[in-house]
Amino acid sequence: MQNHPTYPTYPAHPSDWVAEPQPPYRRLRRAGGYRELKSFQMTTLIYDATVRFCAQWVDRYSRTVDQMVQAARSGRQNIAEGNRAGATSASSELHLTNVARASLEELLLDYEDYLRQVGLPQWEKEDLHTLEVRQLASKADEQDREIRDCSHRKRDDARMALYAPWLKSDDPVKVANTVICLIHQANYLLDKRALDMEREVIEKGGYREQLMAARLEKRDAQQSEASPSCPDCGGTMRLRSARKGPHAGAKFWGCARYPDCHGIQPHTEKSSDLSAPSDESGK
Repeated sequence: MQNHPTYPTYPAHPSDWVAEPQPPYRRLRRAGGYRELKSFQMTTLIYDATVRFCAQWVDRYSRTVDQMVQAARSGRQNIAEGNRAGATSASSELHLTNVARASLEELLLDYEDYLRQVGLPQWEKEDLHTLEVRQLASKADEQDREIRDCSHRKRDDARMALYAPWLKSDDPVKVANTVICLIHQANYLLDKRALDMEREVIEKGGYREQLMAARLEKRDAQQSEASPSCPDCGGTMRLRSARKGPHAGAKFWGCARYPDCHGIQPHTEKSSDLSAPSDESGK
C-alpha cells in the first residue's frame, strides 16, 4: 500500500495565521498593533480621501496626482512598517515614524497649494468648520469602541461613513480643508509618538540593550541555581576561567560581585553537574 504524504493544516481564517509565542515567553518589545493606533486610523482616512480628491479635482495628467497619492500612502504605510520594525529596533521605528510625518507634511503643503492656486479659502484654526471636524475624532473613538470586535474593514468603513459629509462632499473647499484638519491631527499624534519613543529608549534602552539585559538576568538566574554560595559574602558565584598563571584555562567559582568581593571556590566535576554557563572573564 502506497503511503501518501501528510500535509499540515492551517487556520481557517487569515487573522489566525500569526504565530503566537509559547508561554511563559513574551517579546521584549510589543509590535504589530498598528491598526489600533489613532494615527494609523487617521492616515487611512487621509489616504482614501486623497485618492478621491485627486480623481475629482486634480488634472489626471498632472504629476501632482501621483505625488499627493504617494505622500498620503507613505504617511499611512510607514506607520505600519515602523510599528512592526519596532519589535527589534527602536531606531527603525523612530526613523519610519519620522518618514511618515515628513510625508504628511508634504501632503499638507499640496492641499494648501491647491487652495491658494485655485483661489479657494483655507479655514482658520478657530473657524466653526475646523472645530466641527476636530470633534469628529472623539465621536470616531466612541463608535470604534462599540464595534471593536468587528473586522478592521468594517471599522474603517464606519469611520469613513462618519466623515463622509465632509470627505465625500461635492465642494472641494470642504474636502481639502477637512483633510488639512486630519493631517494636523495625525501630525500631532506622530510627534507625540516620536517623543514617547525617545523617552522609552532613554529610560529602558534600545532593543539590543534590553535583549542583553534579559540575557544577563537569565544567566544570573541559572547560575544562582547552579552555583555555590560565596564563602566571603554569601552571594551567588559565577563559573570563571583563569586567564594567566600556572592554572591558566582552569575553571573556578568566583563571586558575582567581583571586584567588590574576591571570594573564590575551586571548581569540581560534582559542582558542574548542573552545567552552569561559563564566564570567560576570569580574574
